[in-house]
Amino acid sequence: MKFQELIGLAVFDVEKGKAIGKINDVHISEDWKIQAMELEGKGLFSSSVKSVSWEDILAYGEDAVMIRNQQAVRKTEADDIQFTYLLGKNKLKDLSVLTEDGVLLGKVSDVYFDQEMGNTILGLEISDGFVSDLMEGRKWLPLAQDMSIGKNAIMVPSRSEERLEKTIHSVNG
Repeated sequence: MKFQELIGLAVFDVEKGKAIGKINDVHISEDWKIQAMELEGKGLFSSSVKSVSWEDILAYGEDAVMIRNQQAVRKTEADDIQFTYLLGKNKLKDLSVLTEDGVLLGKVSDVYFDQEMGNTILGLEISDGFVSDLMEGRKWLPLAQDMSIGKNAIMVPSRSEERLEKTIHSVNG
């Protein structure tokens, strides 16, 4: 599953069967684990967001995310969020992916994770630009132990270019 597929999914309270909101973003730790899912509805001048910790998510699928009850929704201060996928000051989307020897592989277009493996991120979908995406397709870079998220780029090992694989998904922006 990809993060882009999570954005916009409805979140339901299993105890009451009540719709809580929609997924707005995904919070990620620097060791490449999903920490929480951010919900829509940040206040205009607020420095906090509504989020649901990964541990409080009972299940998720292609149509909805299920949480036990409304108490799972918490306010999270923006300063306490390490990285996000789509929004915020430390977002992965569109971040450059550079090898340690200075080769630009492209920019992050999506993040893959495995529903069976919990909050483990498997790899990055990398775009080389619109025309290249249409001609050659996007690339997938499996996550490696020595990949790190920086302020302006994701740094990957020198031989990462050889590990790039074509994605089997269509280009969907």
